[in-house]
Amino acid sequence: MRMSPAPLPRRALAEFTGTAALVAVIVGSGIRADSLSQDIGVRLLANAAASAIGLGLLIALIGPLSGAHFNPVVTLSEWWSRRSGERGRDAVVYIAAQLGGAVAGALLAEAMFGRAPGAALATEQRAELHLLLGEAVATAGLVLVVQGLRRIGRPSLAPVAVAGYIGAAIWFTSSGSFANPAATVGRAFSDSFTGIAPGSVPAFAAAQLLGMLLGMAVSALLYGADRPMSEPKAAE
Repeated sequence: MRMSPAPLPRRALAEFTGTAALVAVIVGSGIRADSLSQDIGVRLLANAAASAIGLGLLIALIGPLSGAHFNPVVTLSEWWSRRSGERGRDAVVYIAAQLGGAVAGALLAEAMFGRAPGAALATEQRAELHLLLGEAVATAGLVLVVQGLRRIGRPSLAPVAVAGYIGAAIWFTSSGSFANPAATVGRAFSDSFTGIAPGSVPAFAAAQLLGMLLGMAVSALLYGADRPMSEPKAAE
């Protein structure tokens, strides 16, 4: 049974809450992994598993409310595919909610582990060219998965497919697959295994936007160009 579309304030709250929870899972599992092992493989495995499981659960729970974007590149790619004036307004609100939620989630994770929230910004520099290439590839793949599921009429597979892709991309990309500008901003507020130095955020965000365009282009080549919609549809 399809739910009626929720009012925009409720959908924005859902995006804020979902993004905050997702970043809390990512950052919190990274902090926990730091305390359990100095083996980079063990830490990466723990973080990838927690991130994938958390993402899948959040998509299943919040998807019926807002579409469970939790990510500006998903919001922007979906807006472009189904563009209309009302969806443009919704996209701006969604992205603001995602950015706020990402910062809140990182600060919450810091507080849960007895660290002063916001006291220490991340110091891990991630602006090397090969890392940016990895981030562009990770984001392109994410957008292709999201667009592809919708275009083949299988959006119900998103909790498993998107979570599975992210779990894999954390391992197969050099960047660790942030693939999310909002989460990237949030992770700058945690000097931990999953952190990114504030100075590296602009380059990462640019690589993510480039990856979004690449993912959309591949989707169009595979499935044909989307037709803009004059009226918004209910969230899948």
